[in-house]
Amino acid sequence: MGQERKVSGTPQEAGTPTRQRLIDVAIDLFRQHSFAGTSLQMISDELGLTKSAIYHHFRTRDELLSAVMEPLIGELAVIVEEAEALRGPRARAEYVLRGYAALAAANRHLLPVLNGDPGVVGMLRERTQWGSIVVRQMRLLAGVEPGAGGTVKAAIVMAGISAAAGVEFGDLDDDALREQLLAAGRRTLGLRPPRRSARA
Repeated sequence: MGQERKVSGTPQEAGTPTRQRLIDVAIDLFRQHSFAGTSLQMISDELGLTKSAIYHHFRTRDELLSAVMEPLIGELAVIVEEAEALRGPRARAEYVLRGYAALAAANRHLLPVLNGDPGVVGMLRERTQWGSIVVRQMRLLAGVEPGAGGTVKAAIVMAGISAAAGVEFGDLDDDALREQLLAAGRRTLGLRPPRRSARA
């Protein structure tokens, strides 16, 4: 997500929150109430602002949800495209699994909120380009084991990593969480860790 411009400081804009601040508050409320249970009024109440201040950045909840999801989808698209360029189903699955585990660990408080939310599912259906990225991710993970079994395992890995990232693990930092998610995903898919070079 790009850096936000500072408000100009004019009287009309002095009390307007930044776009990123709105997104951060919305994510907190999504965690508490789900996307469906969060209204723009709730967001404005949380910030102590009028709805018109929210409308300066987002006219609808869907626009806000889109802003929350867009950077995640963008990162996932890069991971999928790079994985598809590799040779062999195991190399492709390993690459997308590694990227997805890192994405989940870095967004451990957001991804579980979006996982399975009807609003998110609806947006993925409406935005076919976004939905296709998720489908391609699934195919890459399922490619290790052709057939229904591979597809089921891929679905378990995708949903499981997303859900597990949000669990409180005490002092487990993002790097350690990523490695645990990656290890669990490999076990589910039947992938072996890549061999380290003799110099490593």
